[in-house]
Order: sequence, then structure tokens, then C-alpha cells
Amino acid sequence: MASTAPVHPVDEVPPVRQLTAFGLQHVLAMYAGAVAVPLIVGDALKLSPADLAYLITADLLVCGIATLIQCVGFWRFGVRLPIMQGCTFAAVTPMVLIGTSGGGLPAIYGSVIVAGLAIMLLAPVFGRLLRFFPPLVTGTVILIIGLSLLPVAGNWAAGGVGAKDFGEPRNLALAAFVLAVVIGVQRFAPPFLSRVAVLSGIAVGLATAVPLGFTDFGGVGDADWVGISTPFHFGTPTFEASAIVSMLVVALVTMTETTGDLIAVGELTGRKVEPRSLADGLRADGLSTILGGVFNTFPYTAYAQNVGLVGMTRVRSRWVVAAAGGILVLLGLLPKLGAVVAAIPAPVLGGAGLVMFGTVAASGLRTLARVDFTGNHNLTVVAVSVAVGMLPVGVPTVYAKFPDWFQTVMNSGISAGALTAIVLNLLFNHRPARAGSAARAESGGLPVGGGEEAVQ
Repeated sequence: MASTAPVHPVDEVPPVRQLTAFGLQHVLAMYAGAVAVPLIVGDALKLSPADLAYLITADLLVCGIATLIQCVGFWRFGVRLPIMQGCTFAAVTPMVLIGTSGGGLPAIYGSVIVAGLAIMLLAPVFGRLLRFFPPLVTGTVILIIGLSLLPVAGNWAAGGVGAKDFGEPRNLALAAFVLAVVIGVQRFAPPFLSRVAVLSGIAVGLATAVPLGFTDFGGVGDADWVGISTPFHFGTPTFEASAIVSMLVVALVTMTETTGDLIAVGELTGRKVEPRSLADGLRADGLSTILGGVFNTFPYTAYAQNVGLVGMTRVRSRWVVAAAGGILVLLGLLPKLGAVVAAIPAPVLGGAGLVMFGTVAASGLRTLARVDFTGNHNLTVVAVSVAVGMLPVGVPTVYAKFPDWFQTVMNSGISAGALTAIVLNLLFNHRPARAGSAARAESGGLPVGGGEEAVQ
């Protein structure tokens, strides 16, 4: 009798009840970030409330489709790992500039479609660059991703950016309560419940927040039951050279960020990302971005907050995240459901976000623990890369006087830190050493810090 080959945890299909619970947990982890981009761009373009609502439902629909493409995959599209997709924040400033300079949404969507095509064409090139991502670089990038996300959780915990009661002790108390519930459930609850610790914390936090007046569900009654996003709702796309150039810069930034996220998920799930699968994941990003331009939304990328959730829950099935994609499609087609999720107060999400985003940073430290730091310059690579990556996070206006293209690259702490780590690793570990270099001699001619993985 032939034995059945063991199924990798990434390909396991949990029972429907678990699929739904784990998937909803992923949706709640990324929902606030997903709707933030259309809200910011819509406000800047002074869209009507109806148009703003349309942007949000279109975004949720394409978020779901993009997630399904990435997790389930078809042909050479999709990395087939538990990766959530959402609108990239790297595109916000360029899109606002394009939209407010006279081009409006049609010029934005034209540049987004071209950027998506460029990502699809460049995907194989990025796939071949994987050898420049040894554990020294990937660990540093994952650490920067986690640290860059922590201020997001902090802003949520304080009440959300722009909230009138931002920083009120009661907001932080609610966030701390949710954090305590998440930790308590993870430590003391049965195995299944411990894996939905974030969902449990959000549910308990919401149940506590409603009677205390943190939120209400008045917006649910005003929302439509059904909403369908039709192609080119805001007009036929226009293709302006300056808009396309700025969006191509965004495409390079998002490809760098997505590469870091895919490698991080590969580390967490035990399925190493190879050049071919990386190219497939980036190609899915490009296709999703094209769909974004067609269906009235924006460029898409992997969401790092959900990488943290995978690491925290240790639920590695891509079908769980595919279920989350299905839930997002429903939210995009049924605005009333989206309004229910939107009623969750920011402090509740903040309490859960602190532990999720901290988990991403801790995963980066775990990867760096495999790196040799003796007799070489690897500590300098990590130190400078983290410093450069954290600079725009700690001082958001540090590059305000620089050209727009420079701001697009460097205002993203993730892309700034990743580029720095790649360049410094090449400088110290890949270039020919000076005669008599002890580090080079001791490593037998191999780049230190990466070992065989650095030269494969």
C-alpha cells in the first residue's frame, strides 16, 4: 500500500470553523490599514461621502481578490504562502500630488495600471536578486518591518491619528486591556482559542468598548446592503508622463518591501522562498495593481502586520489567509458588513497590534541569531540599516526638503532600511577583500554572515 506524502503546514486545510475564525482574525488585523489609503486620498481630493464610500468598498473587494491570487495562485501568479494583500502606503503621497495637480483620479489610475505592468515585467529580475538576501539582510529587514509598524499600533492605541480624544488615558487603558486579554488567552486558553488570541482580544475589547461609549453602530444603518465596483467608475484613465514616473518609483519601493515580507513569511512557515516563487509573488502584486487601476483603487502589496499574526499564532496554512480574502470580497460586495467592522474602535486594534507588530520584530531578531557577528562587520550592517530605516519613522519630516522621488523611496523606513542593508552587505561581504583581511581568510573566501546561503 503506497504511503501518502505528508502535507506541508502551508498547504493544510483546517476545518471550516477554524478557517472562518482564523481568516476573520487576519481581516481585523489589516482592516484599518486597508481602508486608510482610500480615506487619505479621497479626503485630499475632496470627494463626496458617496464617492469615498465607493473607494472603500472597491478597495476591500480588490484586497480580497489580490489575497486570493497571492495565496491560492494560478499559473505563474502567486507565491502560495499565507500573505494578505492591501493598498501600499508608499503610494499615498505621489497619488495625492497627482490627483491634486489637476489630473484627478483618472491620472492616478493610469499611472497605477502602468506601474502594475512594470512590476509584472520586473518580477523575474527581482527573483534573481534573492542571493543578495542572506540571513544578515533578511533578519535586518524583518526587524525593521516590525519596528516600523509599532508606531502604527501606538497611534491606534491612543485613539487614532486625528481623533479629538487622541492620547486620552481611557483610550490607552482600553488598548492595555485588549493586550492583556490577548496575552492571557494565548497563555492560558486551550490550543484552538490560543490561536485566535487576537480575535478573542478584539471581540472582548469591542464588547467592553460599546457600553463605555467608545463607538456606536449608527453608520451600519446608513450603509447599503449591496455595492458593486464597476471598471473605470471615475472615468477613462489618462496617462501622464510625470505621474507614471513617480508611480514607477513607488513600484520599485513596493517590490523591495514585498520581497522582505515574502522572505519573512517563508522563514516563519518553514517554506523557503526561492527565486521562482519570489517572482511569482511579485507578478501577483503587479496583476493586483493593474486590477486596482481598473476597479477604482490603488497599488497593492503584502501587508506586514499579517506576517506578525502568522508568527504569533503559528497558523501557517495559506488557506486560512485565502479565507480572509474571501471575507474581504464579501465586505467589498456588502457595504453593511464593512460598516460593522469599521465600527471597531482604534484602541481595540492598537492593543492587538502591539503584540502582532512586536512579533514581527522578534522574528527578525530570531533570524539574526543565525548570523556570525565575530571578526567581521556584520554588526555595522545591522546597526546602520536599522538607524536609516528608523529615521523617517522617528522624524517623519526629515526628508521634507528633498525631491519627491527621493521622499517616495526614503520616507518608507522599510525600503530605506532594506536598500541600506543590501548595499552594506555587498560592500562588506561580497566585494573582494584587501590583502591580509582576516575576516575573508577565516571565511574561506565566502562572504561572512551569509555563508553558503549568501552565494547560492
